[in-house]
Amino acid sequence: MPTHERTNEAWLSALRGPQRDAALADLRAILLRGLRFALDQSGNLRDADLEDFVQEALLRILDNLDSFRGESRFTTWAQKIAVRVAFSELRRRRWKDVSLDAWLEQTEGDFVPRLLADENATPEEVAVQQSLMEVVVRLIREELSERQRKALILVAVRGVPIEEVARRMNTNRNALYKLLHDARKRLKQAMAREGINPQEVMQLFERSR
Repeated sequence: MPTHERTNEAWLSALRGPQRDAALADLRAILLRGLRFALDQSGNLRDADLEDFVQEALLRILDNLDSFRGESRFTTWAQKIAVRVAFSELRRRRWKDVSLDAWLEQTEGDFVPRLLADENATPEEVAVQQSLMEVVVRLIREELSERQRKALILVAVRGVPIEEVARRMNTNRNALYKLLHDARKRLKQAMAREGINPQEVMQLFERSR
């Protein structure tokens, strides 16, 4: 059956049945074409990269067939998975050769001004923000363990993908989530003792992005 004539039900049936290999070949071609259009218009990605993204996406799609609810076309749903896979891998590769220790050393010096780089802020607002963030930085250094501090700065401040931070810290996603949860909880309690509203701090983090 030509790929453009497949209904959602036909895709699911083919991928679960004896026509699986043919359906996978058709879906692979669709995903490859879609990713090439979405990601490689500049020509900077190799065909091998796109093939890797598609292969990983196909595995994810097969593992999640039961979660497809039919609210969109099957190929649209599959393309979204492929794009997420590709973006996640590209983010990981971006940090592949970056020294996290170097990032942390750099953060120690520019943590406060980076968060306060709001060109529209008045001098009074800058002064308030500066004072607030100096307290928060002190609490991060005094209240958190070295491991908590490293995880929080890299994920929340530097925006390093959580998968990459977990890999570099020799842990897994679940353990890193727990570490971040505990760090935020301790930091929130410390801010409460200082009379700081955590929401004010979150607004500063949002301004820095």
